[in-house]
Amino acid sequence: MFWRKSPKTATKDQSEAPFKTGAGPVAERGQGTASAEQQAKGGAVRAGTSSDADVADFIARMKTMTPAATGERGRLVFAMDATMSRAATWEMALAQQSEMFAAVKSVGGLDVQLMYFRGTSECRASKWVSDPEALARLMRSVSCAGGLTQIGRVLVHALDESARHKVNALVYVGDSMEEDIDHLCARAGELALLGVPVFLFQEGDDPVASRTFREIARITNGAYCRFDRGSARQLRDLLMAVAVYAAGGRKALLALVEQKNAGARLLLQQLGGGAAGA
Repeated sequence: MFWRKSPKTATKDQSEAPFKTGAGPVAERGQGTASAEQQAKGGAVRAGTSSDADVADFIARMKTMTPAATGERGRLVFAMDATMSRAATWEMALAQQSEMFAAVKSVGGLDVQLMYFRGTSECRASKWVSDPEALARLMRSVSCAGGLTQIGRVLVHALDESARHKVNALVYVGDSMEEDIDHLCARAGELALLGVPVFLFQEGDDPVASRTFREIARITNGAYCRFDRGSARQLRDLLMAVAVYAAGGRKALLALVEQKNAGARLLLQQLGGGAAGA
């Protein structure tokens, strides 16, 4: 069985739970609805567009993420918001994410654990997988269902996995945030202490999510970038660049540049020059 349930929705077979015993209460504290004050501070929601400044800032932060030469395979947790608000662009996002892992196939050295949440309390994580085709099949098995975000449980799960064996990065793709920002930032601080950067890709332009995702990226020394339907190719290229760089470093990025990958080219330019963005 590839997908494992969280303790909140697990049956009596506790071997299927992706979280350690005791992690459930922490995950619950990270949940809830964003306060009215947080919503009000966000102001009017602009039409979802991909910002050049966001991309530049994302790439600039990637400059500091040189992989450690440990000789071990990289480990990346890839988490997806599968709530109903993402249904309209779900197939597009799955296609871009599948291409991300396919690009790593020739490089090797990267194990991925997929994770998603949806519904009222469903939150699952897969086994660690290295085959891109198996990853694509797992992604295609997930569909959207109505519910609130459970980002806190994602962060707690990444903490739990990294405590067992080093996790090199957490990638999160979502469009909203309906939890307590301070609790999420506290979990992000714990990830920072373990050296786990979080790379957040936001669909659309929800102001509360933008503010939260930027702060999580800042705390963990990760990166943040927005995307929408009009920037699908850009999302694909940046995802590929992140995965290939995590698996194989600069040499792998050079090979990806030769394949005309714009995200790899931008990332490589920043690795070799000054930081960009604000």
